[in-house]
Amino acid sequence: MKRLLTAILIAAGASTAMADGLKSLESFMKNVRAGKAEFTQSVTAPPKQGQEARTKISSGSFEFQRPGKFRFNYVKPFEQLIVADGKTLWLYDADLNQVTERAQAQALGSTPAAILTSATDLKALKADFELSNEPNGDGMEWVLASPKQKGGQLKSVRIGFTPEGQLAALSIEDSFGQHSLMKFQSLQTQASLPASTFQFKAPKGADVLKQ
Repeated sequence: MKRLLTAILIAAGASTAMADGLKSLESFMKNVRAGKAEFTQSVTAPPKQGQEARTKISSGSFEFQRPGKFRFNYVKPFEQLIVADGKTLWLYDADLNQVTERAQAQALGSTPAAILTSATDLKALKADFELSNEPNGDGMEWVLASPKQKGGQLKSVRIGFTPEGQLAALSIEDSFGQHSLMKFQSLQTQASLPASTFQFKAPKGADVLKQ
């Protein structure tokens, strides 16, 4: 009986721990229209036979405005810029001095960027993702988002929020077994950002590839 009571209490505690992630996501989707933050990203690829897994770390800044506008500015270890204005997505590789231009609707689909920027509310997000609470961990409330459309590169995304409901992390698994953890710092939310934030002009001399 004592063991049964303990099991019931543990189950109840787990249920409570899993209760607030979706509420935090719903509040974020409803109340945060635009914002900016610093980020650190760790990408770990599956290890090759006989080798240990290697993790690559990068950092930069992130800005977004719903619906559909965002800017990832990677600073370290290599300069790279990803800009979307709602119609077109540009990826600029500074080392190659090369720009890749794509229609945003085709480039995004069911991606982590779509979770943060494309959907205007939780109902719209549920059209593309199955959403469920995950147990709290690492001081965060977690929501699991799984694409409804199967067969794509994205396997799942876990969205982490602080106990205060602030966006804190994205934990991404792709179909190739690669894991990416993006942690956000100093998030500032606001009603809107300058239009120039999401405008892109190819640097002089850059090769522009349209796909």
